Amino acid sequence: MMYVEEALAVLFANKVRSLLTITGLIIGVAAVIAIQVLGSSMAGAVNGLLGGMSDNSFIIFPSQQQRNTDQATIKLSDLQTIKDSVPSVAEAIPVAGITDVVRNEHNEGRYRISPESAIPFDNLPVVYGRHIDQADIDSAANVAVLKNDAYLRLFPKGGDPTGESVYAGPNRFLIVGVLAPPKQGFLNASFAGQVAIPWTTYVNRYLRGNTLFAARFVVKDPSQIAKSEIAVMNEIRAIRGKPDLQYQSFDKSQVTQGINGVFSAITLIVAFIGAVSLLVAGIGIMNIMLVSVAERTREIGVRKAIGARRSQVLIQFFVEALILCGAGCAIGWGIGMGIGALVNDFAIIKVTGSIASLPWTQTIAIAAAFAVVVTLAFGTYPAFRAASLDPIEALRYE
Repeated sequence: MMYVEEALAVLFANKVRSLLTITGLIIGVAAVIAIQVLGSSMAGAVNGLLGGMSDNSFIIFPSQQQRNTDQATIKLSDLQTIKDSVPSVAEAIPVAGITDVVRNEHNEGRYRISPESAIPFDNLPVVYGRHIDQADIDSAANVAVLKNDAYLRLFPKGGDPTGESVYAGPNRFLIVGVLAPPKQGFLNASFAGQVAIPWTTYVNRYLRGNTLFAARFVVKDPSQIAKSEIAVMNEIRAIRGKPDLQYQSFDKSQVTQGINGVFSAITLIVAFIGAVSLLVAGIGIMNIMLVSVAERTREIGVRKAIGARRSQVLIQFFVEALILCGAGCAIGWGIGMGIGALVNDFAIIKVTGSIASLPWTQTIAIAAAFAVVVTLAFGTYPAFRAASLDPIEALRYE
């Protein structure tokens, strides 16, 4: 405690110099902490934004960067073959959609009608009724599940609409469910139409021909997504007898990894800038500590002359360096967290509609690590130099 009190007295006696010394450290730590907060918040927001997308579904479609695009086209007849041949695939349905006027009494709107399986691609809960089930698929039932925006337009009086009907052209669909609204934000990920009907019903009523734009596959185990994508692509090539056909896939993990990759790159860049700032700040701290040693040479000589041990002088100056670095990192941490929290509250949450927790533990650990590293790297030499002074020579110093 004595060392801390003496160190604080010395630092407060030179307030402006101490503050200027740690300015670079404050900037460096604030930059690193702010980007950590923003990266973590955005990653959490993206995961929340994509939370409505099923973890065990993926889409396969022909790559347009090939000569034989027509030969690579997926056929409706391929789906059952793939389902039978690839053990990990639980369901295979066409990816399609048609926009039509959907009406209920005097209320109507143009909505996209899309095929759906018993395991929906938009994994939103229902507020009324239920999801489409396997019985609906097997019987090609004329039933539908409405998204929240379609429900509000077609049933403006509210209430449970299950058991009532909507019409799309001449087709009548019985409402069996209404999905909960998505997270509120300027960005809302949507992967299905506003009116979802059993995919078998869609094939019977809307699909023309055997050609599909793409196909969606549901796997039994989400951890097998990547392997299943490769297996499905290989099976389509085998069906066509063309091993050189090229296909692309889309799933939730790819989107998440892509966005996280962008933030990882930004984090590395800012971390490099922060490292440079910390290096400059560390050199400044070492320089000021050496100046302090020079200014207090006679004091050190007196201490040693009256019995102070070398270790006591070493600890005294090391504590001063630690307090300087700790104060700089603490202030930088506070500024970085403040900037990150403000951007998170006033930008990320409003844009994505998703709230992610701030990485308090991680950022505190980073700031503490910076304080220790800078102290050890740049505070050790001045402290060692002070402890190594010869007391006779120190007393002669002017």
